[in-house]
Amino acid sequence: MEVIQAGTPHTLFPMGDASRVGEARRHAALLAQRLGLDDTAAGRLALVVTEMGNNLVRHAKAGRLLIAQRQQGQPEVEVLALDDGPGIADTARALADGFSTGGTPGTGLGAVRRLASDFDLHSEPGVGTVVLARVRPEGLRRPPAAFRWGALTLCAPGELVCGDAWALALDGARAAVLLADGLGHGPHAAEAAQAAVAQFANAPFAALAGQLERMHAALRITRGAAASLALLEAGSLQLAGAGNIASRLVSGTHSKTLAPQNGTLGVQVRRFEPVRADWPPHAVAVLHSDGLQTRWQAEPLAPLVARDPSLMAGWLLRGNLRGRDDATVVVLQRNTHGR
Repeated sequence: MEVIQAGTPHTLFPMGDASRVGEARRHAALLAQRLGLDDTAAGRLALVVTEMGNNLVRHAKAGRLLIAQRQQGQPEVEVLALDDGPGIADTARALADGFSTGGTPGTGLGAVRRLASDFDLHSEPGVGTVVLARVRPEGLRRPPAAFRWGALTLCAPGELVCGDAWALALDGARAAVLLADGLGHGPHAAEAAQAAVAQFANAPFAALAGQLERMHAALRITRGAAASLALLEAGSLQLAGAGNIASRLVSGTHSKTLAPQNGTLGVQVRRFEPVRADWPPHAVAVLHSDGLQTRWQAEPLAPLVARDPSLMAGWLLRGNLRGRDDATVVVLQRNTHGR
């Protein structure tokens, strides 16, 4: 069994002018140093951040760059570029060397794809674009797993710690995921959310109701948290929780909302009653805190269901971020890609 936790919250850099590109690059360099990336990987990361940032400054509306360590204990940095348009009409052409819409050499996105360990892109003309790149040392590979996941976490504006926390456990063909949102934001909210994660890590595949009762008891010494727990296996999903964590199953033809009960772990809850749902082929599970608007449409996500889960997480964040609280979105997908 493997228990995965967030590395660092994603740091958001609004790309309002060229000076922010340098700021993002310096942050990435510090992160690379802290993770012990070798010079080659650190150099690739610097170029990826520079190219993605410059592309946002030159061409995008409301461009934002997000950078984070992807997972605790792993020397891997994730970079996402989000914008609100104008979009890319022909992504294949935009990725070809020599293509430019702004008088530049046109090697930006093509260079990012070559330099990155993982790369993906989604764009809708007139709506916006999400570009995903990850950088890790050459030769670093993780064994194939039954699930792929993506998770984005942002601190509330002005905060240095995040009041949201998530964790994922993988055990063969089953997965368990927790998303916790400490009341308010800042250090005390983070303490509550991390207490829920610590309890989850003890026995992530325990029965949902009993696990949540133990979390409720553990969080009594904190300010409390909203939280949802999900168990996923063999075409089915169970979910239980308390508070305003949104949970949905989404596919190209299917969208089902799974609502937890009211209450707050550590403060007041009713008896936990897990809900169950079929997990259709190719569907993904989406959980997010109330830092994102909840009334998003599932239909535009259809082209992203089979893509890298972080791309869908980025697309949801791009169009639904409230911008005044901690925000987390977790996307879990059954791995049909063999990697």
